[in-house]
Parts: sequence; structure tokens; C-alpha cells
Amino acid sequence: MRKRSVAFISVGASLLALTVSAPALAAPSADTIVTFEVTEGSLDITAPAGPVDLGSASPGGTITSQLGTVSVSDTRGGATSPWVASVFATDFTVAALTVPFAAVEYWSGDLTASSGGGTFTAGQLTADDAVPLTGTTLTAVTAFTHSGGTGGSTASWNPTLIVSVPITAQVGTYTGTVTHQVA
Repeated sequence: MRKRSVAFISVGASLLALTVSAPALAAPSADTIVTFEVTEGSLDITAPAGPVDLGSASPGGTITSQLGTVSVSDTRGGATSPWVASVFATDFTVAALTVPFAAVEYWSGDLTASSGGGTFTAGQLTADDAVPLTGTTLTAVTAFTHSGGTGGSTASWNPTLIVSVPITAQVGTYTGTVTHQVA
């Protein structure tokens, strides 16, 4: 009889050892379906508020100066998100004196920063491409464009203004407004 007890104890110990060393059974899993929404953002443009002092020149001279950083931010999140940034100006005046907006040329230059996919194209890449400013939103000149890509994009540039001071201009500090817009 003693042998049987030892055999049962030995079998019991073996089963206990198997139970302790056996891997634990996996607990049931629980899935949670999660959703979120990407909402349409906006298309915005910023430019220096000014006043920006371009410098000085005598009648018949030329003033060349950068305006400051202009930036477009497109967070509309479309499958394609094209945009066109354009620019126009008012006449520049002091008292009853005027230097017409057409005496001011604009060139965007290349990007100073960008993000997002697609193609960014300068309206006027070099000084040789400079164009006279127009006087209305309807005839504004192209500063920069974006095409292709998906989702959002940003672009920044520092345009240069070239003022051809008319020979008939009189002494004074002329003030006007350069307006950038994006659509």
C-alpha cells in the first residue's frame, strides 16, 4: 500500500508541476470602434501690416525694397486644393500729389518656406519678371499659385517692390496700400 501512496503523490506532484508551468489561457478580447472627423479649415493669407518704409529716391530715381513675408495657409483639406494668390495696389499719395500704382513693379521671388504636397509656382521668379501693379482686385497680378497635392499646404515668400519715382514727383512721404488676396 505504501507504494501506491507514493505513486499517487508522485502523479499529483507531476500534475501540479504541469499546471504551474503551463502557459496561462488568453483572456477574451474587447474591440472598440473609434471614429473622428476631419473638418474643413480655411484658406487664408497674411502680409505685413505696415507701415513698411521702402526707402527714398529723388525724382526720376528708383527704390527697390522687399515688402516682408507674405504667407498663405490652406487647411481646407480637399482632395485637390489649388489656390492663386494675387496682388494689387492703390495710388501712392501725399496731400494732393500722386505716384500712380502702375509706377510700382512687383516680383514675388521664390518660396522662403512651404509645406504640403503639390506644385508651388512663383508669379515672378526673378527681378527680370517684375510686373507693374494694377489698381483693382479684378485685375490683380498673380503672386503665387499652388496646384496638385491633397489636404493642406502653406507657402511663404518675401516679394520685392520696385518704385520708379516719376520725374515730376514732388518731395514728400507717399503712402498707399498693397493688397494680397487668395482664392
